[in-house]
Amino acid sequence: MEASKPPNSTAPRAVNGNGNATANGGASRPALPPNKAQQYRLPYRPQPPPPRRRRSRRGCCCICCLWLTFILIALVFLAAIAAGVLYVLYHPQRPSFSVSSVRLSALNLSSSDLLTSRLDLSVTARNPNRKLVFAYDDFAVSASSREVLVGEGTIPGFVHPTENTTLLKATASSSGQSLDPTEASHLMKKKRLSLVIELDTRAGVNIGGFKSKRIGIRASCDGIEAAVTKGNATAATGAVKCKVKLRIKIWNWTL
Repeated sequence: MEASKPPNSTAPRAVNGNGNATANGGASRPALPPNKAQQYRLPYRPQPPPPRRRRSRRGCCCICCLWLTFILIALVFLAAIAAGVLYVLYHPQRPSFSVSSVRLSALNLSSSDLLTSRLDLSVTARNPNRKLVFAYDDFAVSASSREVLVGEGTIPGFVHPTENTTLLKATASSSGQSLDPTEASHLMKKKRLSLVIELDTRAGVNIGGFKSKRIGIRASCDGIEAAVTKGNATAATGAVKCKVKLRIKIWNWTL
């Protein structure tokens, strides 16, 4: 009589729906943990839109400076065109001045180096323009010898018509002007004094009904000599032409 086979202690494994075998009465095999990438996956967050670039102040300043430069260039260009048109139409010329005669009627120095002098002179002013009229303020007259002031005076202002020549009379004098010993010695040792006469004024131009702004003018007359005698000195000279320069004042500078 054959001995019966012992029952197999290992029960057959069943396969579940996921393909995992079950054993021990159909108990499921524990699932594997998710991988590291799935475990630490961050939730999606939408990114904010990039901020708009604001126009910097530096860029605005550069644009403003560029426009100002263009405007200044345009104004200079228009002024040059206007000056060219005026020059073609009117052919403006500077006025001319010359010293026609000089008389040094007094030149005295006291023992304390006080100067008393009197200088009479005639100045010829000429306007060569056909369409431009000059209007002058009062003239300040000064006479000096080697930067030593001999006398001062004034000439009243006037309106100078076109193509006109006017003779101006002036007196430059000094009464009790104090000189240092070097200046006094220069005046007394010289038998002939070299004089420089300067005329300072402001002048404007009238064209029809238009009147320009007045600017400074200086006429410098060099090469005048006076014969010096004891106590008094006299001088007679021919016409000495003066150099005329514009004197434009910008802030504290005079050009």
